[in-house]
Amino acid sequence: MSQNWAAQELSGIDLGDARLNKRSVMLLDWLADKPTASIPTACNGWEQTQAAYRFLAQEDIGWEDILAPHFACTHERMQNQPVVLCLQDTTELDFNGQEIGGLGTLSYAAQRGMYLHPTYAVGVEREPLGVLDAWMWVRDATGRVGRSLGAGVRQARWARR
Repeated sequence: MSQNWAAQELSGIDLGDARLNKRSVMLLDWLADKPTASIPTACNGWEQTQAAYRFLAQEDIGWEDILAPHFACTHERMQNQPVVLCLQDTTELDFNGQEIGGLGTLSYAAQRGMYLHPTYAVGVEREPLGVLDAWMWVRDATGRVGRSLGAGVRQARWARR
């Protein structure tokens, strides 16, 4: 990928430090170049891998802060389309076996992770325009197998749209 693309997609990003803004563009470029790769594989060596993990460990930066410029670019691309399809779905992000705090149960009590519900914009010619919005949450760790979200939570999620 071209770092020009990453810089354009994250134009206007403000993470409170110019070095973090620059790192976000570099990291997006590396990950976009190898979208199915792990972070160590996508990065160009151990130094860059460490820098990526330091960036992701910033407690003052949320995923919303990083994606905000992309959401804005998606809205801009939508303006050039006569019709836009906004697709939504919920997926499980399974981090089973990893030492990560803040996770909840997934479909089964033994699975650990979180849920992601993005809104993806697509033109009628199947041109991907980007992500408009996303919502992430975890279930309480109750130990009940197959416990689903309450209807009120589901309705609130869909009503936001």
